[in-house]
Amino acid sequence: MHKALQEKIASIIKSVDLPKSCEVLNESKRIAESVQIGRTAFMEKYDVSSELEYKRRCIKEGRIMYHAHIGMNTWAETAEGLRGVYEFAEANNFRLDRAGICLDRRMALPKEMRKSAPQESGPYLETEEDWMQVGQAAPIQPHMGDFIIGFPASTENAIAALRAGVTTVGNLSQFFAHEAPMWKRRDITTVESVKAFGILGYLRDKGTLLHSYLDDGFGALFLDCCTSAGWAYLERYIVEELLGAKLAHCVGGLVSDPIKRSGWIFALDEIHDHDCIGSMFFGDTISAQRDPEKNRSLSYEYLLWDLMAQIECPTGHGIMPVPLTEALRAPSLDEICEIQLLTREVEKIARRMHPHFDFTASKEFAKTICTKGKKIFQNSLDFFEEVGVDTKDAVQMLYLLKTIGPRTFEDAFNPDARSGKSIPNDIFSMTLKTADAWSPFFSSQETRKIFQSRKVLLASTDVHEHGLLLVDKLLRTSNADVINIGVERNPDEVVQTAVEENAEVIFISTHNGMALEYARNLLDEMEEHDVSLPVCMGGMINQNTEEGTVPVQVDEDIENLGIMVISDLNTLPARVGGVLE
Repeated sequence: MHKALQEKIASIIKSVDLPKSCEVLNESKRIAESVQIGRTAFMEKYDVSSELEYKRRCIKEGRIMYHAHIGMNTWAETAEGLRGVYEFAEANNFRLDRAGICLDRRMALPKEMRKSAPQESGPYLETEEDWMQVGQAAPIQPHMGDFIIGFPASTENAIAALRAGVTTVGNLSQFFAHEAPMWKRRDITTVESVKAFGILGYLRDKGTLLHSYLDDGFGALFLDCCTSAGWAYLERYIVEELLGAKLAHCVGGLVSDPIKRSGWIFALDEIHDHDCIGSMFFGDTISAQRDPEKNRSLSYEYLLWDLMAQIECPTGHGIMPVPLTEALRAPSLDEICEIQLLTREVEKIARRMHPHFDFTASKEFAKTICTKGKKIFQNSLDFFEEVGVDTKDAVQMLYLLKTIGPRTFEDAFNPDARSGKSIPNDIFSMTLKTADAWSPFFSSQETRKIFQSRKVLLASTDVHEHGLLLVDKLLRTSNADVINIGVERNPDEVVQTAVEENAEVIFISTHNGMALEYARNLLDEMEEHDVSLPVCMGGMINQNTEEGTVPVQVDEDIENLGIMVISDLNTLPARVGGVLE
C-alpha cells in the first residue's frame, strides 16, 4: 500500500505546477493589511471586537452559546428570518448568540461564473450592500461556513466576510471533500484557499477564527473515529503551524452515540492543547425521522449530553439544535424558533443533572481516539516527508491531501479501520446496518434476475455520500455491475462516464435543493450527446423556487420529465426492472 501511495504522490507532485506557500502568503499579508474588519450589530450590543473575544467571555462566565442555521431562498428572506428569530428570542427572554448563514453553493465560484451555475438551497449574496447587511440584520453574530473559503472564490469571499464583521469563517473541511459546481481547477482552488486562510492568519490578533466542520469533510468519510481525530491533528498542524491562523473545529451532525458526542468535546480540547475554541456543535442529523414529533425525544437526549459536556468542559462551541423537520426539508422560521426555545428548557435540566453525572466513558473514548489519532497524524507526516513532500508548504500539503482522498489516507495510515479494532464512525455504522437490513431483499432471486450483470452508473449532485454508498452496496448484492463515480458530479461528467462505460441505467442522489434544475441539465446533456438511458433520482427531491423561502418537493415535476423518483427501496427493483426490459 505504501509503495503504491509513494508512486501516486510522486505522480501528483509531478503533474501540477504549484506556487510556493511563502509566495501565496506574501499576497495574503498584503491583502490583510488593507482589510478593515467590520463591526456587527452583535459586536455593538455586547461590546466585543470579535466572536473569539465573546467566546472567551462566555467560557469565563460559564455561559453556553447557542447557534442556529438560517438560509432561506433569498438574502432578503434570510435577513427577515434573522430579525424574526431575534425578536422571538427577545420576547421569550433568551439569547441567540450566533447564526450560520447557509449560502447557495454558487457562492463558491468566482463572481463571473455564478449566474451560469444551478441555483441550490440558501441565499445568494450579489451586491456589496447584501454583504454589509449580513452583520446588521439583527444583533446575532453571523457565521459563514458553507461555500465561503476552501473554494475558488475564497479570497474575494474572505475579504467580503471580514469587512461585514464575520470573524469566524470557513469551511476548511469543505476544501477537502467539496467542489464548486461546474469547477475543475483544483490547483486554483488550493492557491485561493491558502491565500484566504493566510489572511485569517495575519489577522489572528484581531480575533479571526478559521472554522472547520469535520463532519462536512473527510471526517464524515473515514470509517474509524481514530482517523477523524488524526485528521483533526493534521488540520490543526496545517492551519496553526503553517498558516498562523486559529482553528475552530466543529463536529456533531453525523454523531448519534451520546458517549461519542460528549467524548468529541473532550477530544477536541485535547487536540487543541486545552485551548479549544469551537465554532458550533451540530445537533444529531442522522437519527432524525420523517415524523417531526418523533424527533422531539431524540432532541432531548442529544441536547442533554451536549449541554452537560459544555458545562463540564467549556469550549465556546455554539450549541446547534436541529429543527424537528430536519429529515423532511429545510426548516421554516417558526421551526427554528421552536427548537431554540425547547433547548433553553433542556439547559435548565442539564444544569440540575450535571453535578451528578459521570463522564468516565466519554473521557475514555476521547483518550482512545486522541492517543491513536496522534500516531496516525505523526505517521502520515513522517511518511510524506520520506517520499519528498514539503510538509512545511501548506499549498503542496493541502493539494496533495485533497487529491489522494479519504479512502487512500485511511487505508495507508490506519489499516485497523476496516477491522474489529476500530471505533466505527456512526454514519458509516448506520449505513452498514441499513444495508444489512435490506440485503435479503436485494440478494433475492427475483431482484438478482433484474440486476444481474447490468451496468449501473451511480453519482451524487452534492457531497452527501452515504446514501450513495448504501445503494452501491445493495446493487452489488444484486450482482449489478456498479460504476460509482462519487459525489459532486456535474451532468457532463455523468453523461461522459455513462458513454465511456456503456452504462444501462443512471442513478442520481441529490440533497441540496437543486433536484429539478439538475435533472433538466442532465437531460439536456444526454440529448446533446444523443444518449438515451433510464435515469433514477433519490434522496431529498427538492428545489428552490422564487416564490418560497425554503425548497419545495418536486417529485412530480421530475417524474413528468421522464425520470423515475425512487423514494422507497422496496420499489426500486421493480421500477428499474420495468425500464431495463
